[in-house]
Amino acid sequence: MSLYRDTGVVLRTYKLGEADRIIVLLTAERGKVRAVAKGVRKTKSRFGGRLEPLSHLSLLMHEGRNLDVVSQVETIDSPGALLDDLDRLTQGLALVEAVDQVVPDREPAPAVYRMLVGALRTLESRPSPVVVPAFYWKLLAAEGVQPQLDVCVGCSTGEPDVALVAFDMQEGGVLCRSCRRGRPLSGDALRLTRMILGGQLNAALDEPESPATAEVAQLATAALEHHLERRLRSVAMFEQG
Repeated sequence: MSLYRDTGVVLRTYKLGEADRIIVLLTAERGKVRAVAKGVRKTKSRFGGRLEPLSHLSLLMHEGRNLDVVSQVETIDSPGALLDDLDRLTQGLALVEAVDQVVPDREPAPAVYRMLVGALRTLESRPSPVVVPAFYWKLLAAEGVQPQLDVCVGCSTGEPDVALVAFDMQEGGVLCRSCRRGRPLSGDALRLTRMILGGQLNAALDEPESPATAEVAQLATAALEHHLERRLRSVAMFEQG
């Protein structure tokens, strides 16, 4: 087996046998990787609690046919601040679940890796109701599924000639009053979504919690679930909270 170094964010883990654990990571150079951490569930494991979801790590691993093997681990960013806050923990889990569902195994995704590391750091240092929906929209854009926000996808007419008042998942964009179908869309939510995808992310993150931020979050989640054709588990956690 060849030995390699990489950095990665732990997306999820699950048990293997009596003492081992499988770790699913998004790495900087190799994309999504599944690796086994041997003996990690033993009390005296040299890895300790470092191989936990949301951890950002530097790793030395042996490449295997199906599963790589974790040899060494050093922490770059610990998720401690997120673990101490249920809301931020839930949001962090929403980020890694989305990445786990979107990124295929063993296909480099350096842009998504950088986005995820940046979003987790923002969540820790600068909590905002826009962090998760902004990440979802940007993840969709990275997948080539950026929504049309400037003109009606039905008649190709834009502002100021018409008001854009709805969003249709199937069409992938906004609709005017004459063509409207799908979900209603407020002007404030449209403005905020345009900020997120139009190079004004920092300004969007400064937006206070409001009906518009809630609407953008619901719309971004619905768009991602439509793309994935499945429900996100983390969304149920939000709703229960």
